[in-house]
Amino acid sequence: MPSFTPLVPGDPPEVAGLELLGRLGSGGQGVVYLARTPMGAHVAVKWLHGDQADNEESVQRFLREAQVAQQVAPFCTAVVLSTGVEHGRPYIVSQYVEGPSLREIVRDEGPRTGAALDRLAIGTAAALVAIHEGMVVHRDFTPGNVIMAGDGPRVIDFGIARTLDPVQMTSSTQIGTPAYMSPEQILGRPVGPAADMFSWAATMVFASCGRAPFGHEGPHAVMDRVLNEPPDLGVLEGPLREVVERCLAKDPEERPMAQQVIMQLLRKPSAAGDPLREVTWEPPGEAGLPAQDQERTRRPVAGVAAAVTALVLVSGAAGAAVGKAVYEPDPLAARTAAVTSATPLDTSTPEPVETKPPGGRITLYESPADPIRLTAYELKDKKTDTHVDYARESLEGTFEKYPANDKSLVSPDGRYLAERPKLYTDDDYSSVLLTNRDTGFSFRVKTVRKPMSGSIQAWSKDGTEILLNVTRRAGKERSTVGFAILTVDRTDLARSAVRVVEVADDAIQDHEFVWGPGGQSVVSAYGDDDGLRFFDGSGKLVRDVRDVGEPPFDGAQIFSPSGSMFVTDCPSGHDDDHCLWASATGKQVRAFSSDCDTVLGWYDETHLYCWERDNASLIQLRVVDFGGKLVDKLVEVPEGAGVIVHYTVNPATTS
Repeated sequence: MPSFTPLVPGDPPEVAGLELLGRLGSGGQGVVYLARTPMGAHVAVKWLHGDQADNEESVQRFLREAQVAQQVAPFCTAVVLSTGVEHGRPYIVSQYVEGPSLREIVRDEGPRTGAALDRLAIGTAAALVAIHEGMVVHRDFTPGNVIMAGDGPRVIDFGIARTLDPVQMTSSTQIGTPAYMSPEQILGRPVGPAADMFSWAATMVFASCGRAPFGHEGPHAVMDRVLNEPPDLGVLEGPLREVVERCLAKDPEERPMAQQVIMQLLRKPSAAGDPLREVTWEPPGEAGLPAQDQERTRRPVAGVAAAVTALVLVSGAAGAAVGKAVYEPDPLAARTAAVTSATPLDTSTPEPVETKPPGGRITLYESPADPIRLTAYELKDKKTDTHVDYARESLEGTFEKYPANDKSLVSPDGRYLAERPKLYTDDDYSSVLLTNRDTGFSFRVKTVRKPMSGSIQAWSKDGTEILLNVTRRAGKERSTVGFAILTVDRTDLARSAVRVVEVADDAIQDHEFVWGPGGQSVVSAYGDDDGLRFFDGSGKLVRDVRDVGEPPFDGAQIFSPSGSMFVTDCPSGHDDDHCLWASATGKQVRAFSSDCDTVLGWYDETHLYCWERDNASLIQLRVVDFGGKLVDKLVEVPEGAGVIVHYTVNPATTS
């Protein structure tokens, strides 16, 4: 009996006249159901999410998956049986064949070896011959998209596949799974069948040893290795090792085609010369591409795919996709918190654990009960006078180095990583690389063009948006000219988009924007009036709050978790160091002094956290109450370490 989960409230009892038995999975585009035909046969029904039915782009992309799959020979994928519309939402009915993915097989049973590995290599290469014969580039060939059916492997998920069309070949965005992406995909260049061969070879390495040839440590580090380092082929040997190595060539023109790979693995070389070089391709269609863009846009030699089809019979299943999570934003507090006395920390919480993250300069003290968690930090490289990024693999665990990034920030739930590379793209765009850390899938969003730059400021509390500061460089001077809001589509990263807002206000050009209370606005310090300037999401000035002092530093987390208060360095003439103000009215709530050197943000609703020089050689990140007492230690670093820390609210401590 096929494996599935029960229907949930809101699921219909049938679609397209087919009885729905349960769910096979839910992904970015829709829910995949197991259905039964009137004759008792099992089929898979993919139904577009209701909230995407009014989006023409989503509908067309959904239907394009069916169109692309129908161009592929049926032996290598799940056959599309029909399409239609139910309750205003399109659906796709396809053949259902039960089986786990290659990723699941390797995880549960271990790597493939010997004849089993050879059969897998030939079977998947045969599928790619048929895919390319159908004038399709899969673009996301990974272990998760190879279904191990009872009679052989089948390639699924044509959600980001493209036909070999001159217009569609070039993508302005980077899309795919970094550990299996070709160099040309990473660089945003035209993509052809050679890209699939690179991904196939990386998948074969994974099948043989359980890891990809360029690692899985982090998307940016992996992509750097793909572009600049040789692959680690692990335990592969013999003809398979040779062909995999050639498929992992950096230059797509040096990679063999799928049918050449099969001929080599079957030890049936062409009549003359190298079997990996002999077969040629022809440009598709009459239009073709300019010579400089003809990157593997060539048609397989007639008859080869048919011969391969006879060698390997494969079948597959409609693969289960990543489940959709629902995230609700924190509501803005209805009233300003009345803070009249210092509130002690809960002394019943577990003792903090001392750890030493990578880089050798940080000592971290943290407890599971802490309301915030360190998820990223930057260490200054004294030789280059630049900072090196480190980001946590989730909300817990180890940190990974991202040397090519200007900034790396983990989403509030730990599921996504947003990276701002130091370098512009080849076409001079500043960009943000988004990665779903559950699936490894990445998508690059271009933001603003040189000489402007978009720097990541912070995730929204619900993890659906990222605020960026937009600056323009003129010589050595840099000034803020606006902000951008990147909307992250958590069901389908490829639908993420950015909105750039220019703010014509000279008063804010030396400051940065931060999220306003409740994430409903953006706020910047301004001018010489020691105040804050509130803007709505369109860049319209909403109000000024004057004479409250400046934020402790640009980009500081000045608003409390509820959004009801904000903190500043007290304005000139004030006897205290730290002033707390009501967000709604701008009235002072409390003022106090402490040994803090720089306040970074809010630990919880009644505590801040700050850098404090413990002695001549050490600096500590401490928690401070509203009486000015330093009550806890979070981080310790040596003087001059040049450390920048990025904290995330710990969801385990919030209701």
